[in-house]
Amino acid sequence: MCSQSLTRVLFTKQSNLKWCINTINNRLYSEKSVKPKKTPLYDLHEKYGGKVVDFAGFLLPVQYSDMSVSTSHLFTRSSASIFDVSHMLQTNVYGKDCVSWFESICPVDLKGMANGSSSLTVFLNNNGGIIDDLIVTKVKEDQLYIVSNAGRMDVDKQHMQETSETYKKSGKDLIVEFLHVSQRALIAVQGPKAVTSLQPLTNIPMADLIFMTSTIGKVAGIECRVTRCGYTGEDGVEISIPADKAITVTEALLQNSDVKLAGLGARDSLRLEAGLCLYGNDIDETITPVEASLTWLIAKRRRGEANFPGADIIMRQIKEGVDKRRVGIRIEKGAPARKDAVLKNEGKDIGKVTSGCPSPSLGGNVAMGYVAEQFKKSGTELFVNIRGKDVRCVVAKMPFVPSRYYIKK
Repeated sequence: MCSQSLTRVLFTKQSNLKWCINTINNRLYSEKSVKPKKTPLYDLHEKYGGKVVDFAGFLLPVQYSDMSVSTSHLFTRSSASIFDVSHMLQTNVYGKDCVSWFESICPVDLKGMANGSSSLTVFLNNNGGIIDDLIVTKVKEDQLYIVSNAGRMDVDKQHMQETSETYKKSGKDLIVEFLHVSQRALIAVQGPKAVTSLQPLTNIPMADLIFMTSTIGKVAGIECRVTRCGYTGEDGVEISIPADKAITVTEALLQNSDVKLAGLGARDSLRLEAGLCLYGNDIDETITPVEASLTWLIAKRRRGEANFPGADIIMRQIKEGVDKRRVGIRIEKGAPARKDAVLKNEGKDIGKVTSGCPSPSLGGNVAMGYVAEQFKKSGTELFVNIRGKDVRCVVAKMPFVPSRYYIKK
């Protein structure tokens, strides 16, 4: 995965940090004039030299003093890193009608999923636009566990509250419980050595916990929810921990030299190499799953029923096509393309970049963006305007770096 030497990485420690902070500050998260919250791991970030920034209303490290962002990125690809993702909204849903309610706001096939399995899905509006992307776990027939984006927390809460209240008025059995950051922490342990580092600390047989499955077990003696997932393209887990035990669990994992802390900077470049969307940049309420190259999120049974929000629009797009499509972009030389950089073909504007950064794993730069449908084919040569200059780029398949999710054979 990390075949290129560090000399090919374009950023020094200082410029890499500046890039990440600028990128984070440009995110389309809803800004609030309130004091940012501390996560349960804040003291640990300070202890280990975290360079903390206000991100979506939470104080989180963009990197740590012992590594540049690019070095941390490469360490994750070769070993294992811990990311504090406690800022994300964790939600429990209970009641015998929880599955049917959730299917009324998402195109996921929860009824067809086994207990203990998880799925990426999206909240949709009536125009088929993406309100948020999230992971839902079907704990059992009458219980769900949901993790959604911090930057959409207020929107997601309101959406779930309003739709669940409407559902309950018809006599349905449903309780939605939002977990506060003071109650639960969430860490992502990612990389090829993540699970081998975790196994000595847990009673969960990790060989049986395949990608996108979830269970309750002990980690460092603390009862936690462990889900085999993550947002880096690597094997790994997300661990939901009682807030007052978060540092205990994280410190136990850090006793292994194969595990280091990582921040927002590395998380962003890792997810981009993995071809994964960032809400507010790559997807939003004006973009449908079909346009976002996420048609696979519309489950087969749900397509047949066509009873999810925006189904008429989305099903028409699946059948007839769309005018634009999200694609991957490679830029071999020079500076990375920033959000809203214009993509051109023969001097005409044909799309825009939505995310871009240097690729520590590959060298050069990677990006994603939207292009007119006729230019979506991999290998299509385009130009992207960077700092007033048109630079050659090429449409590329995603993920840019092969995914290494654990699928038991």
